[in-house]
Amino acid sequence: MLVRLTNDPRPYAWGEVGAISRLFGRDASGSPEAELWLGTHAGSPARIVDDGAPGRDLARWASETLPEGRLPFLLKVLAAGEPLSLQVHPSPKQARDGFERESAAGIPVDAPHRSYRDPFAKPELLMALSDPFVALAGFRPAQESAADLASLEDTRLRPLLDRLTDDDALKPTVAWLIAGGHEVSGVVAALGEAAGSQASAEAPPWLRSLALVSAHYPGDSGVAVATLLHTVVLRPGEALFLPAGNLHAYLSGLGIEIMGASDNVLRCGLTPKHIDADELLRVLDARSMPAPILAPSRPAPGVTLFSPPVEEFQLVSVDRGAAVDGLAIGSEGPTLVLCLEGSVQLPDGSTLARGEAVLSDDGPLVVRGDGRLVAARRGIANTV
Repeated sequence: MLVRLTNDPRPYAWGEVGAISRLFGRDASGSPEAELWLGTHAGSPARIVDDGAPGRDLARWASETLPEGRLPFLLKVLAAGEPLSLQVHPSPKQARDGFERESAAGIPVDAPHRSYRDPFAKPELLMALSDPFVALAGFRPAQESAADLASLEDTRLRPLLDRLTDDDALKPTVAWLIAGGHEVSGVVAALGEAAGSQASAEAPPWLRSLALVSAHYPGDSGVAVATLLHTVVLRPGEALFLPAGNLHAYLSGLGIEIMGASDNVLRCGLTPKHIDADELLRVLDARSMPAPILAPSRPAPGVTLFSPPVEEFQLVSVDRGAAVDGLAIGSEGPTLVLCLEGSVQLPDGSTLARGEAVLSDDGPLVVRGDGRLVAARRGIANTV
């Protein structure tokens, strides 16, 4: 069965004005367009079109049709005009345990101070469409961050530098920054001044990121936390994978995001929203690591497969022309396809054009044409 889908961009304040409309060749709304959701998530379930049931959404359809009653993934078009919050997501077990714990404590699911709103994990993958897409993701070695900070030559940074002795100090340093205080305020002020005076197009990536976050969140301790993370600059078609515990923030750009269908977000800065420092530190993976760029496989000419080690999703990217002679995409479970450019013909003879989406629940989906596509399908890895 093929189910055609549509939705409207979410107008979050951090979105880029008109970006998603421009991607699909539509008239811009004139307001921020942050995310277009294609999935069964209750926050903005995709709407079904031309199915003879006006107003029916994909969440209701899935509850009546799919064995699990939901899609395990949520596909998004994301347009970041401003930095998003610094955040981590829990593992499947952490999500289940946290949801049960807060439910047993009687905390309403929609309470602003609740950390776990559902029992699901939220791994994420972001594939860049813009050149560039910029993010903060994963801890740099402590000594690398310390060397960069020391180059600013500001004595107010000494309390931070004294803590960055080795990688084992990363988590205690984050805890100290979140807690705030006079010394932390001095560190953040020093960083803001340095960003304003030293950042330029020729500055190193970490300093350009510092300038961006300090301009949007002056005085926020997350500004200092940001200097401990990799600045990841993606080119079109490159992807970033964010597993459980990875501290990250998207800074700017247009991309395709696929994630576990969950609302479980633990924040530690660059946000006016609730910060649960104790839980964040429990979930946080503070090991230093290389920038978490995910290398794809290429199962066919013009076809790129991103297959992270999670069971919720895989992402397939199909270049223009790769499906001219017919291409089978998808898996035995549901497959959701979004057309980014051109068009393709579907098995029922209809056309999927730029900006249109379709869900197949009948196994591998064969498309034919010159369209550029992305497809979301279930992953194959088992996780704890």
